[in-house]
Amino acid sequence: MTDSTETSRDYRETLFLPKTDFPMRANLPKREPDWIAHWNAINLYQKQRAAENAKGPWTLHDGPPYANGHIHMGTALNKILKDIINRSHQMLGHDANYVPGWDCHGLPIEWKVEEEFRGKGRQKDDVPGAEFRARCREYAAQWLDTQREEFKRLGVIGDWDNPYKTMNFQSEADICGELLKIAATGQLYRGSKPIMWSPVEQTALAEAEVEYQDKRATQIYVKFPVRAGLEDASVVIWTTTPWTIPANRAVSFSSVIKYGLYEVTEMEESEFEPWSKPGDKLIAADDLWPAVAKAGLIKSANRLQDVDASTLVLDHPLKDMEGADGKYDFPVPLLEGSHVTADAGTGFVHTAPSHGEDDYVVWISNQTKLEGLGIDPIVPMTLDNAGCYTDVMPTRFQGLDVIRTSGKKRGQDGKANGEVLKALVECGNLLARGIMMLRDAHSWRSKAPVIRRATPQWFISMSKDGLREKALKAIDETKFWPDRGRNRIGTMVADRPDWLISRQRNWGVPITLIVGPNGELHTERDDADAINARILAKVEEIGVDGWFDTPLEHFMPEDNAGWEKVTDILDVWFDSGSTHAFCLKRREDLPDRADLYLEGSDQHRGWFQSSLMESCAIYGEAPYKGVLTHGFVVDEKGLKMSKSLGNTMSPEDISKQFGAEIMRIWTASSDWANDLKIGKEIIQTSADAYRKLRNTLRYMIGALDGFDASETVDYADMPALEKWVLHRLSEITDAHEGLVRDHDHKRIFSTLFNFCTVDLSAFYFDIRKDALYCDPLDSTRRRACRTVMNEIFLRLTTWLAPIMSFTMEEVWQARFPSDDSSVHLELFRSCPDEWENRALAAQVESIRDFRTATQEAIEPSRKEGIIRSSLEASVTGPSNPELLKALSALNISRQEVYANPADPQDTLADYLIISDVTLSEKAESFTVEDLKGKSLYRKCERSWKYFQGDGDITPRDKAAVMAFDN
Repeated sequence: MTDSTETSRDYRETLFLPKTDFPMRANLPKREPDWIAHWNAINLYQKQRAAENAKGPWTLHDGPPYANGHIHMGTALNKILKDIINRSHQMLGHDANYVPGWDCHGLPIEWKVEEEFRGKGRQKDDVPGAEFRARCREYAAQWLDTQREEFKRLGVIGDWDNPYKTMNFQSEADICGELLKIAATGQLYRGSKPIMWSPVEQTALAEAEVEYQDKRATQIYVKFPVRAGLEDASVVIWTTTPWTIPANRAVSFSSVIKYGLYEVTEMEESEFEPWSKPGDKLIAADDLWPAVAKAGLIKSANRLQDVDASTLVLDHPLKDMEGADGKYDFPVPLLEGSHVTADAGTGFVHTAPSHGEDDYVVWISNQTKLEGLGIDPIVPMTLDNAGCYTDVMPTRFQGLDVIRTSGKKRGQDGKANGEVLKALVECGNLLARGIMMLRDAHSWRSKAPVIRRATPQWFISMSKDGLREKALKAIDETKFWPDRGRNRIGTMVADRPDWLISRQRNWGVPITLIVGPNGELHTERDDADAINARILAKVEEIGVDGWFDTPLEHFMPEDNAGWEKVTDILDVWFDSGSTHAFCLKRREDLPDRADLYLEGSDQHRGWFQSSLMESCAIYGEAPYKGVLTHGFVVDEKGLKMSKSLGNTMSPEDISKQFGAEIMRIWTASSDWANDLKIGKEIIQTSADAYRKLRNTLRYMIGALDGFDASETVDYADMPALEKWVLHRLSEITDAHEGLVRDHDHKRIFSTLFNFCTVDLSAFYFDIRKDALYCDPLDSTRRRACRTVMNEIFLRLTTWLAPIMSFTMEEVWQARFPSDDSSVHLELFRSCPDEWENRALAAQVESIRDFRTATQEAIEPSRKEGIIRSSLEASVTGPSNPELLKALSALNISRQEVYANPADPQDTLADYLIISDVTLSEKAESFTVEDLKGKSLYRKCERSWKYFQGDGDITPRDKAAVMAFDN
């Protein structure tokens, strides 16, 4: 060390350290609402619409959430993902106009309003329809406003002042108009085939409204006595719905199944007397006889002969019951059905055409045979809306409920099953009974079981006018993310039945049809256009009440004798399936077709499909060009979230504790194609990632303090390290647009996060801190670094803006403060062609590999406390041809001393952040020497580098101090 007694100067004032007021702590829960207020104050949505959008419109059409209840993590994920995608396309140069929407009609709202009226002592039937619907409208509006504010709190930008709502009068009129267009083409018809019916909700349900759950069910084997063909014998059937036996009208069989007549010879010993006995003659499929015998406690039997099922006619098993009233005296025919198999049961299928689709098809397909046997082919309406037996049944059964519709036992078996079993025993026609678990249809709203019930309903035909083929063609022409969605929706459309669109409720869009005395529709009349115009005008004027409360004569003033208005309402899926008509096609600021529909994966059978069906039925094409589906939100263990498990998280709680920004990072960094896990640890991981990114940007703001264009260094004059950074920016830019268009924000986020933490913080910034703090202000290296940092800043903030919308606004305003600007009005920047330099990048990687090896060699000395800073180290390492070639090509000196201290050029020691380095061809490994106390070295009091020479600071630092003092 020097012997000089000269008092050293405090050089801290001469260092060019980063300066910024940008806070290290984000305080997101408090600051985020301020940025929302800023966006509102500058009218960001309208500014985006007014911007020059060279690439034209790009539209994500919002799938409408239901206006009922607070948002949850699933809806938050959905809206955030949409916002990230919209903001990204806006910054690509499109007009990404986002119009949010809401689904406002339907049963859940109707139920809540019913509860309100019951709480005031008024039953639904006592409330005038107009008053009831008005309250439903108010209820939906209240929740819509609540959800709107909750979505805006997530940072979602859109036309919140003018959203679309299915309950807007104009929307209701447009929905009616879409229905009338379909009716005019003949694709709409009225039928009475069995459909899914919820006794609890007292309405028809579409397949999309049904879920399947395990349920305990009573299974029974029933004997149908042979009326003609084999007297004293009985055909045996098996069913898990005893209550459908009173509705039986036939038994189905298969011509490919071999049937036999079996005479019982011996019964099993049992605690109770079996319902069969020796001498009974039973008919069943040979392959299934062992199972039938076991169920009936039959120990042995003799097979007497083959049976030709087609020759038999049966009696109803309840024909002779007490109180039958002669209503089961009709013959029960054997009808061949393709649905009959020998996989389970008896090989015969009990057929109740009012309660099963296969049963219905078999029944109507044999109309001639039925009439020949003197059987009325009309399908009987055996249950009412509440799921109770009608007067079609004997008095004994009338009014009995199939499913309990109220009370603590709601959804459990009603009285019908028990009474039917009792009657079968009385008649001697119950062979066996038991309990089994099966997957049964339940309403996704009430969670109660649903039944199949034949009622008059309205359907859109899948075959009429080629709707199925149009839909399948449209699917082929649609882009899907992930691609497996194509097969999923395609299979559903290929196999789906006709679309059941009618519901028997109050709060919904009416089926605005007038039916004539012979079942004809008013859309078939010559004056149909005039009638339609009156209907639509009235609905547009006062909403759905315009149909319900306006006399028929207003719509059809002439030739109206025998004509009646339909009182059913539309399936809410028809409402939401029509959103493209009253949002996209009606608004002048939107295209007719959307570029993207985005919802959860369950919407392949819901909104995606109803929109596809509705649009193809009228316009012959899908309303979308692309469909993206995301998974469901589950907890950290992959379990479904539920209050009972205590594993739920709410968007509101996360916003209050961490900030909505952390949810946005979680959304962007998750794989939306599969179920998305969330929990405290996962949210904390997103918060940690946020802090690292914030620190990177904060450092750049400070390092760029006072930067202006006069400092800019031309690309040709830049050091190799800066050129390498610009090459990395070029690489990311090239990949970025493709990732945006592919909606792969997980890769975007991981790419940018790794760029910040690995390429910048751990490498580039780490190396350039010395130049930024200690080089003369006007050195080429320092100015080039700031020039490149500015380029990084301009790109990184815009790349991250769609994801970290709040923080990037804060970062942008910290450098470019303005009361009337926003980072969200910026566009993604392109890169000059010259920035791409793969050869240079490969050479820098060679040096980077050597740097990593050097750091690993130094680390043991650091851990042992021999050195505290890498600047205290002198390293000797093995040279290699690739490294030497890279140093030469990049003009990086192997000497530690700068040739021109006033304008330093990079040395290998600068890259390694050490004070001395020696490359040796003889060295096989690294050796590290501590420079502290070495007589030839002294520590620079300004940069802390160890150097050989006179004075207390290096020549480079002397030049910097001289420039500072002058």
